[in-house]
Formats: sequence, structure tokens, C-alpha cells
Amino acid sequence: MQDETLPQLLLVNARGTFSRKPAIREKEFGIWQEYRWADALKRVKAFALGLVALGFKRGETLALLSDNRPEVYWAILAIQAIGGVPVPIYQDAPAKEVGYIIDHSDASFVFAQDQEQVDKVLELKEVLPRLKQIIYEDPKGMRHYQDALLRSFTAVEGLGRRLEQEQPGLFEALVEAGRREDVALLCYTSGTTGLPKGVVLLHRNLITVARNFLATKGCLAGDAVLAYLPPAWIGEILWSLAVATVAPLTVNCPEGPETVQGDLREVGPHLFFAPPRIWENLASQVQVRMEDAGFVKRRFYRWFLPIGHEAALRKMQGRPVPLWLKFLSLLGEVLVYGPIRDQLGLARVKSAYTGGAAIGPEIFMLFRSIGINVKQAYGQTECSALACLQQDDQVKLETVGRPVANTEVRISDEGEVLIRSSGLFAGYYKNPTATALALKEGWLHTGDAGLLGEDGHLVCLDRAGDLATLVDGTQFAPQMIENKLKFSPYIKEAVVIGQGRPYVAALIDIDEENVGKWAEKRRVSYTTYADLSQKPEVCELVHWEIERVNRDLSSATRIRRYLLLHKELDPDDEEMTRTRKVRRRFVTKKYSGLIEALYAGLEEVPVLAEVTYQDGRKATIETRLKIRALEKMAEVGRS
Repeated sequence: MQDETLPQLLLVNARGTFSRKPAIREKEFGIWQEYRWADALKRVKAFALGLVALGFKRGETLALLSDNRPEVYWAILAIQAIGGVPVPIYQDAPAKEVGYIIDHSDASFVFAQDQEQVDKVLELKEVLPRLKQIIYEDPKGMRHYQDALLRSFTAVEGLGRRLEQEQPGLFEALVEAGRREDVALLCYTSGTTGLPKGVVLLHRNLITVARNFLATKGCLAGDAVLAYLPPAWIGEILWSLAVATVAPLTVNCPEGPETVQGDLREVGPHLFFAPPRIWENLASQVQVRMEDAGFVKRRFYRWFLPIGHEAALRKMQGRPVPLWLKFLSLLGEVLVYGPIRDQLGLARVKSAYTGGAAIGPEIFMLFRSIGINVKQAYGQTECSALACLQQDDQVKLETVGRPVANTEVRISDEGEVLIRSSGLFAGYYKNPTATALALKEGWLHTGDAGLLGEDGHLVCLDRAGDLATLVDGTQFAPQMIENKLKFSPYIKEAVVIGQGRPYVAALIDIDEENVGKWAEKRRVSYTTYADLSQKPEVCELVHWEIERVNRDLSSATRIRRYLLLHKELDPDDEEMTRTRKVRRRFVTKKYSGLIEALYAGLEEVPVLAEVTYQDGRKATIETRLKIRALEKMAEVGRS
């Protein structure tokens, strides 16, 4: 074919040597259902022609609200096959956010997974004048829904099969008409600094970036991958759709978000990608489970982990590993590393990646120490998710690797990371002003501050606007300190502040699950999250963790004062993005009173906290947050 699109590559896979190979697997009612590439093509064709029968036209947009189901990936390929534009939306987004994206993207059709997602869209239909059809996949709970906009996924497929009988070859003709410069995806950014923007990506962008990744030999045809990240995130689209179609790979969909850990163990993927938040959660699991393990297992872990760390560090630095260290590493593999990887579901992983945000060095090295080949990647939605990548023999703790094929990276005079590649987006949808600011002379202005080493490796410091300077002129990257704090299993999130201030301070979110278990073991009673966070024992526990971080920082950048927040930072409260990135400017504005109290020398500060109960009721309670200064104190919290 002269032009290449993802549906055209689907045809190649389904009619070539991979036709009978597994394309996608889904766990349903505890049993894995397998669909081969030939099966996937039949489902894509049926749904695509069903959309045509319903009046969906080339150039129209279709919004998708779904967890990781085969149907959502088939729907994306089907929309692309007939010249439409898919617009995935985060499935946990509230109705207001969903409405904004549906309206802004001019979506006339919506794919909604289940009753919950359908209800969101029905709630908004009066303010969505372009909406023509809502297609749902799971009929559970929808027997009595009578709205004329509703139609089931299977019903649409039925329409498609009838149209295929009436007009054989129509689907193939529509796919053949596709061009590599056609729009493949309208992907909305996470909105770290404001409203999300619609990033227009072409088939050429996704396919070339997928091939750039495959050129690094990060995976092989037929390898298994677990599709568990939100389909609205560009990283998930790259791995589970673009790379999976180009390679091709076998995509595995978990039964549900709550079963991911167990399904991960069953699948045993060869390729695994996770943003730092997932790696942080896995690290917390390892640390907490080892604390709860028996004496022998706990001693083995504490003894062999430094051995694994030393061996991994030597390999990364290109230094020889002495025989005695190799022998102890093999022993650690049998007693510690292998069992941990098996428990995590990463026993078969050949390559693991982290990206989407900076990862703490301690977390990164923890997984390298237990034998997981984790590497860092760097990119943005605007460059189809991937610009730089560490390769097996080029893993450096402080960098995100070298640019991948067909990609250039340079640093501007102001220290900003600039990218030029075949993966660069076509622009922001209906936003020429933002497009002109981001794309200048063919270079993407990322907004990230960074450095390029002599070896070509990129060092990302932080968002350019987030780098901070104390009043004495000391510069520091808040994100680096935050990542060190989040290595603790007891700290879920941290916001480090200090711009224009005399010293560094921090707002801390405790990890309710891990801290709650810790408190129960020590018979510390509590009622709510706010109550738990202000317990003296918990304050001392977190205090010790901050002392640990401070020991690795220069004296000027050490945290001097902090407080434990009364609530978790939450995307629904606009404090975080849907990809779990802190919206720093919003948080510092919202909690400006708490921040001022940190620098006013107060010992506590009153707050009004809104509590939402499980039945949806809300109540406002008043509490007082303790402000702690970093002074030497007994390590009571670790006993």
C-alpha cells in the first residue's frame, strides 16, 4: 500500500502470517477469552460498517468512555477505518469534564462502556446539540433505558454485517482510501496548567513512533502486553494500539481495574509500561509486605537488596561484576529477587519502561536491584508519547536516555527542551494560538527544563515553570525532592514549595492504606483520613521519613517545615490531573493559607474540610493541622 494507516496494518496482520495468532485477550468471568487477528478484523469491520449505516461520516469525531476492553480498541480502529476521528476520554472523569471534551471535540457519537458512563452522557445531552448516538457495550442495568439516542455495540455490529452483505467490499474500499496524513486520534492533554487541549495526531505520527520504538528491540512480534492504563492516555494508545498493531503484539485486557494485580500475574507480560505512580505503588507493596513478612524473609530481603543494588549499579556504569558478587546475586535471585518478581507479576518481563513524569532514583534502583530491566522513557502527547529512551546497555540513573530514531532533541538558550521528530502533532484542535506557541520552526517547545550531556543523553530537571529559587539565590527542583519523599511507603503525594521563600517546606499526603495498616499493628485507633493524618504517632513516622530524605539533600534545600494534609489530593477536586500529576499552581493557590502558615512560625493552623460520604452526602468539618519543624527526635515511628 502506498499510504499506511493503522486499519491498513490491521488488514495485513489479519490476512497474513499472523491471521491465526492471538491479537487480544480479555478476562471475563474469570476465564480468558482469546481473539485472533482474523477475529479482530471481523469485529472492526462489523462495527465500522455499522457506524456507516447509522450515518457516521468521514471526518466526524466519536468520543470513547471506557476501561480497557477489546471493544474500545476495535472501536478506535473502526472509526479510523472509515475516516473518522476517535476521541478517548478518561473514564473516571466527572460529567462536567466529559461534557467539555465531547463539546469541544465536536463529537457526534459517543461510545460508553456501561451504565455509569451512559448516565454521564445522558445527564449532558441537553447541552450537547451535536450528539446523535450513544453506543454502549455492557448492557447490565440498562434493560429499562428507553432513550432514543441509545444503541448497543452488538446492535451496531448487526447493522454493519447487513451492510456488508448489501455492499461487499465497502469496508476494504474505505480502508484503502485512508492516507498516512489523515487524523488518527484527537488526544486531550491532562491539563496540568489549565483546560485540556486536543492534540491532533496523524497515522504517520503513531506508526513512525511505534517503529522508532521497535527499532530499539524493546519487544518482539507476539510478545504479550497488559492493557491496564486509561485508553485516554497517549502512552496506552502507543503501546496497546500503535505498537501492538505494527509489531504485532498480543494485548491482554484485565477483568477490571480492581483485578489488575492478579491478572498481571496470570498474563506474565513480556513488555510492561507503567508511569511513576504505578512503580511507586508497587514499591510500597514490596516494602510493606517485607515489613510484615517473617523474620527470616525480612532478613534475607534486607541483606540481599544491597547486593542486588551494587550488581545493578555496576552493570549500569559498565564496571565489571566480581565473581563473589555474581555468586551472591545468583543466590539472591533464588531466595529474594525471583519470588518478588513473581509476586508482582513481572517474572517474564524482558523490558519494562517508566515515563509520563519523573521517577525517584530510589524507586528506579529498587526494581533494577531485583532484576527487572526497567528503563526510562521521555515524551509528551504532542510528540506521540516518545522522544527519548534508555536502551539496555545505556541505562543511566539521572537521564531519560538518547533520542530514538528520526528524532532530534536540543536545549534552547533559556534551558528548555526542544523536540523535532516525525511524531510531532499537527496542532491543537481549534486552538491556533496555543499551536503557534508550542510549534516554532518545526520544533516542539516542551516547557520542560533540561540538559544534554556530551554522550547525547537527556537530563530532565522539571517543568521550566516549576523550578524554584530561594531568597538567597539557591535553585532547586521541587519534583526531585518530591520523588525522594514518595519512595516512602507512607507518603503518597508531596508538594514541595520554596519559590522566593527563605527555606524549603512541604505539604504531605499520607498513604491511607499503608499508614492505616501501620497504625492498626500498633493499636493506634482512628476514624477518618483527617484524624489518622494528625495522630502524633503518624506525625513522628512521617517525620523520620523526611529526615531520611533530608540526609541526601544539600543543607540549603532541606525541608525545614511541613504539615500533613487533612485530605488526599484528588483529580475530582482539580488538584491533580487524570494521570495523577499534581497541578502545582492550582494547589499552591488553593492551599495558600496553609503555605503562609508554614512560613509564619505557627505550630498549627485551622482548616475547614469537606467530607464526602459513600452515599454522596457531603459535610464540612473543622480540624486543626499540626505544623512540624525538622529537629532531631527519637525514631519512635519506626519502632
